[in-house]
Amino acid sequence: MGKSFVEELTWRGMLHDTMPGVEEHLNEAMRSAYVGFDPTADSLHIGNLVPIMLLAHYQRCGHKPVALVGGATGMIGDPSGKSSERNLLDEATLRHNQEAIKNQLSHFLDFESNAPNAATLVNNYDWMKEFSFLEFIRDVGKHITVNYMMAKDSVKNRISGESSSDGMSFTEFTYQLVQGYDFLHLYRENSCTIQMGGSDQWGNITTGTELIRRIGNGKGFAITCPLITKSDGSKFGKSEGGNVWLDANRTSPYKFYQYWLNSSDDDAEKYIKIFTFLEQNEIDSLIEEHKEMPHFRLLQKCLAEEITTMVHSKEDFENAEKASNILFSKSFKEDIKTLDEKIFLDVFEGVPQAIISLTDFGEGLDMIGALAAKTNFLNSNGEARRALKENSVSVNKEKVKEDYTLTPEDLINDRYIILNKGKKNTYIIKVE
Repeated sequence: MGKSFVEELTWRGMLHDTMPGVEEHLNEAMRSAYVGFDPTADSLHIGNLVPIMLLAHYQRCGHKPVALVGGATGMIGDPSGKSSERNLLDEATLRHNQEAIKNQLSHFLDFESNAPNAATLVNNYDWMKEFSFLEFIRDVGKHITVNYMMAKDSVKNRISGESSSDGMSFTEFTYQLVQGYDFLHLYRENSCTIQMGGSDQWGNITTGTELIRRIGNGKGFAITCPLITKSDGSKFGKSEGGNVWLDANRTSPYKFYQYWLNSSDDDAEKYIKIFTFLEQNEIDSLIEEHKEMPHFRLLQKCLAEEITTMVHSKEDFENAEKASNILFSKSFKEDIKTLDEKIFLDVFEGVPQAIISLTDFGEGLDMIGALAAKTNFLNSNGEARRALKENSVSVNKEKVKEDYTLTPEDLINDRYIILNKGKKNTYIIKVE
């Protein structure tokens, strides 16, 4: 076998809990382990990256990873960590989402080779759809007591939680049985002996090991990873616009890159171990170097490069990096013209914009008009004059005086002009 999987997870800070005996079990032979993914969207998000990395490290340590897309469970909804039920999907949507998810996972896992530990993708809908309710309660339900199910944190928290007035539906209550049955099915059909997931999944996973013991007369194991937290207490994986997705159409590579680049020092030190494949000695020396010169943000830059390249591509990373550096570039005007419009708009997202017609540019647009009269960027013509006198106004990063006139020559991508007042205030004129 290759490296020890448990040791690898331990130094990376990716191990929360394991069942006794799992390390010996892994040392004996190549083993199959699975992680479940929720297919309710056609993209995973960065909250899924930890379990993806678990599978990727597992494969690199010589074992066989199985990615399970929860088509059946996606139709029910998992109560753990949630305070309300989720929407249910039809089969065509689930299949579409499954393909999209497999494509994203293939950036991390080898599905294609003939290696004995090539990854496989399964969908629990394929074995659950033929299962009748009567068969399920007879063959599975009778092996697990209600007392056992009630003792799980995910159930207790929902029943006694703030939203207990809504209660918990029978559908959600049975979720752990369905997930437990997945583990039993994969144990029988795929010789899968380990299930991995976030620490909030421990209850669901151990229901599976219990079914393997009671019905399959075998032994299954659980490995969980910690749930990622941010040092400032805000939720990992969320930005102001919601989830940070792995799909470039939902979260652009530039915004994805920025998310990692903006990590705090403490978080970057933790994330670089979890979200990259860099070796321990490389990471240790990077952390040392970073501590000597924290203002260079070496950890954040390395983290953002590694993960943007992995999820998107080298080219996407290079474009994102170029866009990030452009605001401080000496040759701003030339550089900004090399960005395509989508990245340009990403870079300046949230910057106040005003639309001016091309005819206004016919005679040339004076600076008072550009700053106040035509755009209302500044509150008055007087404020615009003062700013120009103080030499604090620039057009496309070049300082201008009151006598400057804007012409089509100043347009970036034939439609934008960037104005700055001082270092902090940026405005965009859009010509239509």
